[in-house]
Amino acid sequence: MKYLLGLVVLAAAVWGGWTYYDGQKWDKTFAQSDKVTVKKVSFKNRFGIKLVGDLYEPKNKGAEKTAAIAVSGPFGAVKEQASGLYAQEMAERGFITLAFDPSFTGESGGDVRNVASPDINTDDFSAAVDYLSTLPEVDADKIAIIGICGFGGLGINAAAQDTRIKATVASTMYDMTRVSAKGYNDSMSAEDLYKMRETLNNQRTQDYKNGTYAEAAGLPDKLTGEEPQFVKDYFDYYKTPRGFHKRSINSNGHWNQTSALSLITQPILSYSDTIKNAVLVIHGEKAHSRYFGEDAFKKLTGENKELYIIPGASHVDLYDNKEKIPFDKIEEFFKTNLK
Repeated sequence: MKYLLGLVVLAAAVWGGWTYYDGQKWDKTFAQSDKVTVKKVSFKNRFGIKLVGDLYEPKNKGAEKTAAIAVSGPFGAVKEQASGLYAQEMAERGFITLAFDPSFTGESGGDVRNVASPDINTDDFSAAVDYLSTLPEVDADKIAIIGICGFGGLGINAAAQDTRIKATVASTMYDMTRVSAKGYNDSMSAEDLYKMRETLNNQRTQDYKNGTYAEAAGLPDKLTGEEPQFVKDYFDYYKTPRGFHKRSINSNGHWNQTSALSLITQPILSYSDTIKNAVLVIHGEKAHSRYFGEDAFKKLTGENKELYIIPGASHVDLYDNKEKIPFDKIEEFFKTNLK
């Protein structure tokens, strides 16, 4: 019976056009590469939360220990979206890579869902370094990270915290603590911020009474045409077949509203000027978020830091547009700094 069932599944996979990895149906928003192997893995962070990731390895990998890269982001996305694309591409270029879901999101653990924490999410990168450093095929002295969007800022924060991170790429980055506390382009007043704190803490009281967690506003299910261009760009990625994934908060859910409480009081880039290892900040010329990357770069010190602007690129172009994501530049950066 098991043999017969296996034949049925195999036939369905062939005739239905399914592809598989690690015995599971391919569930990514990008095409599967035939140059790498992928398997699902799990590991715990310093807070005891189980994180789930996809480990990508080049098929032509030799016997020597290999440099490794942990990848996460964008903020509100899952490993089956942009971070997986980056991980697969870098694995094709010879690195062992790990795309993972941050705490409280996707397939990772955490009892309260859809919560963000500048502390815990920074540690998630270090937990990925913990895991990678124990793999026999990884050179523990050659581990790097890629943070995308909101996890670009968190990635830089992780590099300030964790000296084991030998090189960091922040792609189309947000500083989520800054935008939460000050609004876009720092447009919020001190009074606006105080009123937001009052609202969020009142909501916290209601959440405790109700035993539930109120949802924050998310992307609309339909566009009116009056939205800012960057909202239209987000919609085009997260809400269409281009990048939709059922486990992604931005595609099919909402953040916990009171997540903003820690984001508005714990600025993540306070110690970024102490980073000694290499950092590459990548941003699109036309990205609404470009100022986050430029300002973060200004604070970095040392001669091994670089700001790389992509002509004509928007914020979301650097999620999945392989004609605009500078993978050659990223490969060169890591090979130069992971020696």
